[in-house]
Amino acid sequence: MSRRLLSALLLSTVLASSLPGCGYNNLQAKDEAVNASWSEVLNQYQRRADLVPNLVNVVKGYASHEQQVLTEVTRARASVAGIQATPELVNDPAAFQKFQEAQSQLTGALSRLLVVSENYPNLKADAAFRDLSAQLEGTENRITVARNRYISTVQDYNTYVRQLPQSLTAKVIGMQPRPNFSVNNEAAIATAPTVSFDSTAPAGQSAPQAAQP
Repeated sequence: MSRRLLSALLLSTVLASSLPGCGYNNLQAKDEAVNASWSEVLNQYQRRADLVPNLVNVVKGYASHEQQVLTEVTRARASVAGIQATPELVNDPAAFQKFQEAQSQLTGALSRLLVVSENYPNLKADAAFRDLSAQLEGTENRITVARNRYISTVQDYNTYVRQLPQSLTAKVIGMQPRPNFSVNNEAAIATAPTVSFDSTAPAGQSAPQAAQP
């Protein structure tokens, strides 16, 4: 066996034995967990964005003169759609903040849209509106679950990546703490629009109610 080959084998052995101690494998596992939880957040936000055009069209059919609210929702949805929400976004604090702000604006606009709908009994009784509202409520709940999972996963990753000796390994391979959802954004989500329907309404009548947490 040549000296060069022997040296290469020894180096490989040393590196292989040192990887577990330096936290490399755990860093990779935790990084993948963050990416997976982020993908679920994006999936649920996309689900909500897909509901918006149909919801706006239904409301417009009964409340076409509510242009300010309808325009706010449409613009907020366009702002969300204009952001390239790639996995790499969670490595860029500025881009992540912009993403948060856009989603918060859409949350607020949808909330105002549901409040306006309370002024139109025929709209509230519309089957399409009731179905879309129920889907929106379910999606908001899924968003909350996905965000909470992401927050926990990022906290675990960030704590690990800051500790020795894995912090040294992370620095060498270019892994840094990830940005997380802010307290202000959490407050916005806490007031996300929900819709409940009164099951005690008389037959032939519907009594949907906009519920604010």
